[in-house]
Amino acid sequence: MLRGLILGAAVFLSGVALAKPPAGGAFCSTYPSAPVCTGQQPSCTYCHVAPPQRNAFGARLEPHLAPGAARPLSDGDFASALPWALEAVEAEDADGDGVPNLVEIQRGTFPAEPNSIPVDTGHCQAGENPQYDVCRYDARFAYKRLLLDLCGVSPTYAQFKEFSALSADEQRARMDAELERCTTSEFWRGKNGQLWKLAHPKIRPVGSLKAGEDPGTIALADYYDDYALYAYAQLDDHDAREVMTAKYYVRRESNPTRYSVVPTLPTQSMDELHRAGNITSRWSLLYFVMFSALPRNAASQAYRAYLGLDIAKQEGLFSVPGEPRDYDAKGVTAPACAACHATLDPLSYPFRNYEGLSFPINPDAPWGTYVPNRIEKRFPNDSPIITQMPEVGYLFGQPVRDLVEWAEVGANSDAFAIAAVTDYWKLLVGHAPTAEENAEFVATWKRFKGTHQYRVQRMLHDLIRTEAYGAP
Repeated sequence: MLRGLILGAAVFLSGVALAKPPAGGAFCSTYPSAPVCTGQQPSCTYCHVAPPQRNAFGARLEPHLAPGAARPLSDGDFASALPWALEAVEAEDADGDGVPNLVEIQRGTFPAEPNSIPVDTGHCQAGENPQYDVCRYDARFAYKRLLLDLCGVSPTYAQFKEFSALSADEQRARMDAELERCTTSEFWRGKNGQLWKLAHPKIRPVGSLKAGEDPGTIALADYYDDYALYAYAQLDDHDAREVMTAKYYVRRESNPTRYSVVPTLPTQSMDELHRAGNITSRWSLLYFVMFSALPRNAASQAYRAYLGLDIAKQEGLFSVPGEPRDYDAKGVTAPACAACHATLDPLSYPFRNYEGLSFPINPDAPWGTYVPNRIEKRFPNDSPIITQMPEVGYLFGQPVRDLVEWAEVGANSDAFAIAAVTDYWKLLVGHAPTAEENAEFVATWKRFKGTHQYRVQRMLHDLIRTEAYGAP
């Protein structure tokens, strides 16, 4: 499923095609029921290989986008012209896969990719499989899968026969009970268990730099603290958003694994006022800020890890007027860079006062902390305007006064709910939601955000009842 918040479309400035910020909204106003518009908007790659290069679909749109009008188009003119251009190419087949553009848009496949085509389902016939009902959700299949995915073991033959003999209501109750039991297991919540595996790409551990348990050769920070907070936020009736917003830390005990909230840890140094969950852990600041004046890497990692939006893939672009300013003189105003940095740099400003590593490296120095006027103290000569860099930034085009507010806005967004449910969908179903699974996926993340108030444990009961999970 396409994951992003801006649609790239072609306009011309001195012969260069650019991505226009209004495109996502104009596309979704034209096709509000398209799967890519359900809680999100398409990424630049819907029309571009990478700006300025257009893909097959963008190339078909180009001649219909306000033909004859002077370039560059204003944002308003572009937003008015795009629906007409989209309508003009609905019946065409941009990628030559035999499926019209409109059908691909409506079914959630990619009109510029010949290998992305709608899949017709529902044609199986009774008797194809003597064990399971391959046409529909089969609780027996879901039960076996549940024990494997959450407990790490298959049901015994006797357990499976007993389950198969239950009524439909009894089977549902049994599965709910097994889910609750399995999520207390070491396989699910223990060190290197299923929850830790989900956290790997968010934390990105590097053993050589690890402090504490299992130390590396240069012991600088203990990322097991990050795993503990992540796991705690996912378990029981805890609020998953607190992985981004927690003012507390979490201690892990072993044999059996237990997670408990504590106000401080000897391995952490951030003051409570400036904490934002794992975004401001000592490991995150060490690894993603390091020696940077403008911590773009820290911002893009948090955006990707917790909101599911990868700027490197041109997802989640909300250009801020007047940006990028290039406070650190890195050349990001160049045409090839500006389209992404108009979002990335304002996304990064709230990180300006968070210390990564001081140089020379000194484990006793106050790194992993909030340092007022850090730029003025550490980097005053990096560029003529670097000390003008603000702490106020933007997330989803909305101003945020600091990193704490950045985290709160992010944690309460649709993007957070979509990203969190996608993690579990990929873990349990085995792949990201497909176009055919989109309706069930959307219902699941909306209930996670609304009905379940970001409680993962409750959401999992919904997920194991989806056809995507329970249909053989």
